[in-house]
Amino acid sequence: MAPDSPLFESFILGSLTLPNRVVMAPMTRSRAIGGVPNDLMAKYYAQRSGAGLIITEGTSPSPNGIGYPRIPGIFTDAQEVGWRGVTQAVHEAGGRIFLQIMHTGRVTHPANLPEGAQVLAPSAVPLTETGMWVDASASEEPIPTPRAMTGAEVEEAVQEYVDAARRGIAAGFDGVEIHGANGYLIQQFLHPHTNERSDQWGGSIEARSRFALEVARRVVEAIGGERVGIRLSPYGVFNEMPRYDEIHETYLSLARSLGEIGLVYLHMVDHSSMGAPPLPESTGTDLKGAFGGAFILSGGYDGERADEALRAGLGDLVAFGRPFLANPDLVKRLRQGAELNEPRSDLFYTPGAEGYTDYPALAG
Repeated sequence: MAPDSPLFESFILGSLTLPNRVVMAPMTRSRAIGGVPNDLMAKYYAQRSGAGLIITEGTSPSPNGIGYPRIPGIFTDAQEVGWRGVTQAVHEAGGRIFLQIMHTGRVTHPANLPEGAQVLAPSAVPLTETGMWVDASASEEPIPTPRAMTGAEVEEAVQEYVDAARRGIAAGFDGVEIHGANGYLIQQFLHPHTNERSDQWGGSIEARSRFALEVARRVVEAIGGERVGIRLSPYGVFNEMPRYDEIHETYLSLARSLGEIGLVYLHMVDHSSMGAPPLPESTGTDLKGAFGGAFILSGGYDGERADEALRAGLGDLVAFGRPFLANPDLVKRLRQGAELNEPRSDLFYTPGAEGYTDYPALAG
């Protein structure tokens, strides 16, 4: 890549000065045994501190939102302490790191939840084609129909995001990213397929957007807008989220309201590189304009495509997923035009260091 690529320019994000515009995308890695971040995770993130910004794997704000086996939480003291070890390691290595807060909602198997937790969602709409790995049975099992949340439980869930954000800052994170994409709880409220409610949380675009906006507003009030971003996937179909007629109108209105609330960035995911329907060309530019703040592009980017997107003004930062998973020194490799390690997909979600912290870095 050209040495003058905008990918390697610094960028002001809220109160942070990022040394480059390369973002490490959030990626579930399933190494948090018992839901508690550990020393192996601290090593993994510290290895990747050359990123302008690291966004962690999805981290549950609630016992009800764990979903998958071995994903971390941020709702207990032990989890907060565990994450503090991660942030200290990243900061000592010169990095900057945001915590992604992810409640899985209906994308949850009860066998993966702590005792007393429940599979909750906006409405009792089941996943019919998606299964989930369960450690207890060492097999993939069907996901049961969730229970529709009561009004009080919706309010409790909003507060859980706020509490998680506060714990995240206490654990040393530079900020938090609210996960509103990929078919998880926030998108379940946004989508008419998964939100059949007739109360204040469902029905119209405004009502279906209320949960996302209430979470964003209250998290900003708790920790400050310069520390809060959000991830959205407008045309994503992951976790059985079909297309609907009002997608563009929904997300345009949402982006405008999120900008008014004062979030520091909007992180837009394009899943077309993984086989999902492509985003209409106008979606990114329209949402970027409506939001008005920093805009992160994500979805199958390599260095050259990222360079082109930044030069064209399509975004301010570019997130890389699997290339960062397999290349802890990705920024250095992109600068030098060096060959990239290939990720080992069979080890993406297995416990242990193999396929996690053992990818080689360049010499010197």
